[in-house]
Amino acid sequence: MSRRLRALALVLFGLFGLVVLQAINVQFVRAPALNASALNPRANSTSTQFPRGDIVGADGTVLARSVNTAGSASYHRQYPLGSLTSGVVGFASPVYGLWGLEAQYNQYLSPHAQPPQSFAQLLAPTSAADSISLTLEPALQLVARRALAGQDGAAVVLDPRDGAVLAMYANPNYDPMPLTSNDVATAEAAWKTYTTPDVHHFQPLGLMATQQSFPPGSTFKVVTTAGVLVSRPDLILKKYPVVATTKLPNTLKTLSNFGFERCGGSIADMLPPSCDTGYALLGLDLGGDALASIANAFGYNLTPPLDLPGVAAGTFPDASSFTTNLPGLAYSAIGQENVRATALSNALVAAGIAHGGTIMAPHLLADVTSPDGTVIHRFKATPWLKPLTSFQASQIVPLMQNVVKYGTAYGLFPAWANVAAKTGTAQVGNGAKNTDDWMIAFAPANHPTVAVAVVLPYQDVSATGAMVAGPVVNCLITGALSLQRGQPASGTATTCP
Repeated sequence: MSRRLRALALVLFGLFGLVVLQAINVQFVRAPALNASALNPRANSTSTQFPRGDIVGADGTVLARSVNTAGSASYHRQYPLGSLTSGVVGFASPVYGLWGLEAQYNQYLSPHAQPPQSFAQLLAPTSAADSISLTLEPALQLVARRALAGQDGAAVVLDPRDGAVLAMYANPNYDPMPLTSNDVATAEAAWKTYTTPDVHHFQPLGLMATQQSFPPGSTFKVVTTAGVLVSRPDLILKKYPVVATTKLPNTLKTLSNFGFERCGGSIADMLPPSCDTGYALLGLDLGGDALASIANAFGYNLTPPLDLPGVAAGTFPDASSFTTNLPGLAYSAIGQENVRATALSNALVAAGIAHGGTIMAPHLLADVTSPDGTVIHRFKATPWLKPLTSFQASQIVPLMQNVVKYGTAYGLFPAWANVAAKTGTAQVGNGAKNTDDWMIAFAPANHPTVAVAVVLPYQDVSATGAMVAGPVVNCLITGALSLQRGQPASGTATTCP
């Protein structure tokens, strides 16, 4: 009997020990994360009982603020620019919690104890919220919205020098105001609408620019070119056949150029006209190991470290998959097969080449200020990846300039902008809407201060990246350069709305 009692006592002591350990874990180890969680009811309650901090754009425009609800002591979140910035700013909802930057920087935006400024405050600490300032330019957001009006698509504009996000806009999107309502029925109706996919399966509540990936098409030829510079420089001057169609190994399939145009030659000859046949053969010569290596070096299969929830990674197949799939290697070299990129990840590719082979960590936060206006935290620019040396990157820049001077992007940009670009048209099906159309670009090419990626999925079979994405990129490039010169972002090109 005593042996059984001892065993029972040991079990009870063990269970008690587990309870104590879990209590320590919850109360101390996980306490900061639980306090900041968007799902914490106490945090949601605080957001209505006390004002949250402001979220402010790069030009000082207030993007989110708390105001008193009429006839009560509670606070209501307002978003003055509505759907223009909702994809990034997110929402603070009494029903659905926090999303976007509201969630990312809740530790600052929610009321919290402030450092004491006097002996009285030391005895009775005060609580208030900090405010955050962003790198986002509302004027450039407006340019993106006008240029993408009426069609699903996404645009990302970066400063390649420090990774600052200057614009990040996508359709479809949503008005965050109904989600902030204290009326549950109003919030639920909005939530149902915002989580219902459109005809192309995109939800308004999902930010296409960071959460949806698509075959990058010929924009990936920039990465393939980089792979040659890194692993097989002997292929730089190799001449490939001038043909309209080429046969692929280990299959009866052939690969053809757009419109069955004839092209070939060296890399310098093939990148401006975006020669599919030549780049497919180039990819086969480069090999799966080298192509996968350079894709990963540019951030494929890695989640970009953007300060926003829900960011997705671009994807590239494992090198081992090409051992028995050489046709897949040929298609991957031109950005098709199982290659996928988000607008953000492709913008980072352009930014990496623009910034001498170094990809800076993308960021939306500029700084955090206390209630008295003191800057308590400032974002520090940080390198993320280094896929190329500055010399290797410099060899790609003139090739992308030639895409604009006499290649697939000819006539799209004003000469003063000195743009380097690459178009992309990925075939994704057999229906009428079977192309995902891209363009990546940066400018001025001799000293880049802006890098852009635009994707418009489900376009007509006859559409191209130059035709569909090109005008949007033109408006964003010229708009961003104008802002940097202290001029208005709107009206920078006659073709921009």
